[in-house]
Amino acid sequence: MSRRGDWVYENNGGTCVAIAGADYCVVAADTRLSVGYSILTRDHSKICELADKCVLASSGFQGDIKALHKNLAARELLYQHQHNKRMSCPAMAQLLSNTLYYKRFFPYYAFNVLGGLDSEGKGCVFTYDAVGSYERTGYSAQGTGSTLIMPVLDNQLKSPSPLLLPARDAVTPLSESEAIDLVKDVFASATERDIYTGDKLEIVVINKAGTKREYIDLRKD
Repeated sequence: MSRRGDWVYENNGGTCVAIAGADYCVVAADTRLSVGYSILTRDHSKICELADKCVLASSGFQGDIKALHKNLAARELLYQHQHNKRMSCPAMAQLLSNTLYYKRFFPYYAFNVLGGLDSEGKGCVFTYDAVGSYERTGYSAQGTGSTLIMPVLDNQLKSPSPLLLPARDAVTPLSESEAIDLVKDVFASATERDIYTGDKLEIVVINKAGTKREYIDLRKD
């Protein structure tokens, strides 16, 4: 992969997916970290637990992703000390938007999807561009495999239009186990076509009982 001398960014690949349900949220990402045609590691987590029942999955340039996660974790800790409670998922979504927008002239090269439970216990997914524009949706995908995965999610989970009145919930109709199976299927499909996605799939499930992780193997070539 050739780069200009003044180009400071590099895409380390990988894919992130999140699906929100009535009382759960599933966030998943592969564990491959690569540069061009070289795999640097096959066991790198792209998912960071930030607040109470709220996790962030990021794809893009690894240096910026680490800096962003560190920044958000520090801000969440300050919030915890000042307010004597953990930050909610919608509050963390707004903080992430503000953090990305603050750096808009030299942005974090990170493409984020934030998932968790809101104050009512409903699943929520927030999807971002690199400069902080965000939207609450029922599902989202980011990263190098997102163009392969989003058409499948649109077909299976199509959200109601935000222009419909009265407004409808964006959560998906699937049960928790169905959402996990769908995530496994779309990643198995994406790894067949995207060389930057593969090795292992890390799945984080957030519900009222807490957070649990699951790993499955993907293609390693």
